[in-house]
Amino acid sequence: MPHRCPWYLGYFLLNPLRRLRQNPTGLLKPQVHVGDRVLEPGPGMGYFTLELARLVGPTGKVHVVDIEPRMLKALGRRARAARLESRVDMRLGREDGLGIADLAGEIDFVLAFAVVHELGDVAGFFGEAAAALKSGGRLLLAEPAGHVSEAFFAQECAAAEAAGLSVIERPDIWQSRAAVFAKI
Repeated sequence: MPHRCPWYLGYFLLNPLRRLRQNPTGLLKPQVHVGDRVLEPGPGMGYFTLELARLVGPTGKVHVVDIEPRMLKALGRRARAARLESRVDMRLGREDGLGIADLAGEIDFVLAFAVVHELGDVAGFFGEAAAALKSGGRLLLAEPAGHVSEAFFAQECAAAEAAGLSVIERPDIWQSRAAVFAKI
């Protein structure tokens, strides 16, 4: 089983100083629009989720999936405090997949930030994500360069391509290996 970030480190990931190098607005605004439906697997306590909810506006929806109930509980508190809870659909995931068959062909954007390397079935993840995406939908894959080697990232990209996604951009994200894919 792959190593997973312990739930209590979620508080560390919310550190406001992180915004100096990985500002959610700057990373997400080019990808997300009002009315979009977004999928965020492994949101933790919602470092990106609240900004996603702001960007999709009142007509959009952010679907988050996490296997750790304590992460979802903390994210729920943060969403309520920000008055964004109606825009966030929180789902408890499973060890064997995301469980998002009901979202097939409905997602405009998938944010997979520092999560794919923690999954047991990388190919299965990209298969589920690709099935959820609309034609023309995008997926941002970003992995921490300190945890994920170039070779492993290349394997992840190959799995995304095998699932029917094509690389359209290689954004420069601080201390990350990153690629944006589109469902063609």
